[in-house]
Amino acid sequence: MSRIDQLIAVLCPEGVEFKVLGELLDYEQPGKYLVESTAYNDSYATPVLTAGQTFILGYTNEETGIYAASPNTPVIIFDDFTTAFKWVDFPFKVKSSAMKMLMAKQGALDSLKYAYYAMQTINYVPQDHARQWIGTYAKFPIPIPPLEVQREIVKVLDTFTQQEAELEAELEARRRQYQYYRDALLSFDESISGQSKQARMRWATLGEIAINLDFQRRPVTKSAREAGEFPYYGASGIVDYVSDYIFDGDYLLVSEDGANLLARSTPIAFSISGKTWVNNHAHVLQFSTYAERRFAEIYLNSIDLSPYVSGAAQPKLNQANLNRIPIPVPPIEEQERIVAILDKFDALVNDLSSGLPVEIEARRQQYEHYRDRLLTFTEAA
Repeated sequence: MSRIDQLIAVLCPEGVEFKVLGELLDYEQPGKYLVESTAYNDSYATPVLTAGQTFILGYTNEETGIYAASPNTPVIIFDDFTTAFKWVDFPFKVKSSAMKMLMAKQGALDSLKYAYYAMQTINYVPQDHARQWIGTYAKFPIPIPPLEVQREIVKVLDTFTQQEAELEAELEARRRQYQYYRDALLSFDESISGQSKQARMRWATLGEIAINLDFQRRPVTKSAREAGEFPYYGASGIVDYVSDYIFDGDYLLVSEDGANLLARSTPIAFSISGKTWVNNHAHVLQFSTYAERRFAEIYLNSIDLSPYVSGAAQPKLNQANLNRIPIPVPPIEEQERIVAILDKFDALVNDLSSGLPVEIEARRQQYEHYRDRLLTFTEAA
C-alpha cells in the first residue's frame, strides 16, 4: 500500500468532499499587464504569454507592468476562450486580454498546484467562442481530500512532470546540436574534416541533379476522393488517404505554395516512399540514390529560400525558381557520410518510434495514468 493509500484509508475512508472550482479559486483579468510592443526577441528577459496552446509567444524588454509571479507566488494562466491553462511561476506579461490569472482563495486549498493537477482531469471542450470561466469552467467540481493527501499527490505528480521537463530540455539541446552539426557539415570548410572538400565538390542547380516529375501530379477535390489506404500528399505532408496511387517509389517533395514557404514552421522538403498520390501543391523530385535525395532534403531545409519565392500574400515557389536553386554536390561518399551522421541525430530528435520523442510520450502517458488514478475519489455522502 502506498503512502497516499495509507493516508486515504486513515483520513477519508468514506470518501471526500467535492467543491466547484469557483469556490476554490479567485481570478484576475491581467489587462494592466498587457505588453505594448510587438518586437519580441529571445534575447529579452520577460516572457510574453498568449492564449491557447502556444503559451510563450516571445520575450519583451519592457520593464514596467510585469506580473511578478514566482515559485512562492505562482498563478494558473487560463485562456477564457479555449480553456487551455498553464502553470506559471516566473515574472511575465500577457499578449491577450482573453486570459485570466487563477489564484487559490484564502484557506480554500493547501496548494494551488493541487487544483492545477485536478483541473487536468476535466474533459471539456468549449462549444462556442465565448468566455468560459464564470459561465462554465468555474462550476466544475473537483475532489478535495485532506491537506496531507493533497500534498502527497502534488509531490508524486511533480516528480513525473520534472522527469518530463528534463527530457524536453534534453530534446531541445539535441535539436540545437543537430542544427550545429548540420550547419558545420554543410559549410564545406576545410577545417571540418581536415581535407579540402571544397576542392573536390562542385555546385549545380536543383534542376541539374534531380528529375522533376511535376507533370505526373493530379489534384483531386475532397468531394471526389475515394477513401483508401494510400497517402494523399500536399504542400506540408499527408492531407488524406485515397484508394489509388500515381507514384510508386522514393521521392523528395518540396512545397510549391503556402505560408510555410516563408514561415518555415515545418520542413518544406520531405521524403516519401511507396505507393502515394501527390497533388499540385508539392513539387515531386526523383534522385538516383538515397544519399543524394536525403542530402538535398537536408540542404533545402537549412537555407533561406525567400529569394526564390514569389508573392507575399500567397507565397509560391514555382518550378522555374525551384530548378535554379544552387545545391552543393560533394562526392557521393561525402554525401553518404554527411547523411549518415545527420540521420542519427534526426532519429534521436524526431523519430516517433525511437529516441527521445518516444520516451517523452511514454513518460506523458505514465503521468496521465497516475494523475487520473490519484485524483479519482469517492464522493462522501
